[in-house]
Amino acid sequence: MIPARPSGAGQRAALLALALVAALATLTVLAGRAEAAGYRYWSFWRGADGGWSYQQQGPATYVPADGSVDGWRFALSPDGGQDAARPTGGAADFAVLCADTPAKPGLKRVGVVLDFGTRTDAPSGSVPPAARTGCAQVRQQASSAEVLAALAPPLRYDTNGMLCAIAGYPAAGCGEAVSGSSGSTTSGATKAPSSGPNLGLAAGGALVVLLGAGAVWQVRRRRRT
Repeated sequence: MIPARPSGAGQRAALLALALVAALATLTVLAGRAEAAGYRYWSFWRGADGGWSYQQQGPATYVPADGSVDGWRFALSPDGGQDAARPTGGAADFAVLCADTPAKPGLKRVGVVLDFGTRTDAPSGSVPPAARTGCAQVRQQASSAEVLAALAPPLRYDTNGMLCAIAGYPAAGCGEAVSGSSGSTTSGATKAPSSGPNLGLAAGGALVVLLGAGAVWQVRRRRRT
């Protein structure tokens, strides 16, 4: 007995099911990778109401006002801005940080807190320096990058302008993805902290592509019949 040939509706349903399965598999793989990875980098903070607010601008473009406080923390953190580790090496208190730096005409003062993180945060073989604070006195239009350069050289940047090292720490590496289970660095993986994978977009894109391919197949089939 020759088996019945699937109807057009049956074939379309099968194709849609395959597309959904493929999209769900893509989402599962990406979600697993995201859960397993953090990133080792310098996060940038702004002193606000005695605490810390995640800085949305990079140090090269942000111009801190006179009397403000910049905070930096090197840590192994998830990618997600506010979820990054906050500075713990000092309070975001300008009056305390710049108490010994008298004001000068034409210049501004910016308090700075540098937290180099813990041994857990440190790259393999590295020992984080002790946290430190300071007060930079710079020109009125100086950016946070200039504040850092005045207070904690040497700085190191990658080719994309991402800040990799403050006061020479760490000596190598820049924003590496790190396995959540072992703490080991993922080979060749670097990224800016705010540009992590968007799982919904990736899975949605995969689904759109697959469903689009199915729609094209259906149109061609109708034309042939």
